[in-house]
Amino acid sequence: MKTHNKLVRDKIPQIIESNNEHCKTRILDTAEYLKELNIKLQEELNEYLNSTTDTEAVEELADLEEVIRAVLDAKGVSYDKFEQIRLKKVEKRGAFKDRIYLESTF
Repeated sequence: MKTHNKLVRDKIPQIIESNNEHCKTRILDTAEYLKELNIKLQEELNEYLNSTTDTEAVEELADLEEVIRAVLDAKGVSYDKFEQIRLKKVEKRGAFKDRIYLESTF
């Protein structure tokens, strides 16, 4: 038996079973779910930061996006609302397209 104790994507139990293995799962309550999503965000961010190829990096960004969407859903915020918030911030403070690196202020 191998212990995992982590939040997994919805189809992982079926994938495990299709490989002639068994697994024990449970459904998290809201507080546990949000805690585990935060852990998953950090895990996926670390995997992105440790990526060695552009392809791998993009796949890890996709995983980050999926976790972000799950957090939004758990907090009752639609992805459209999230996008509105993002665009408002871009309008007010800009994006990161110009590659500006602030060295100092005086």
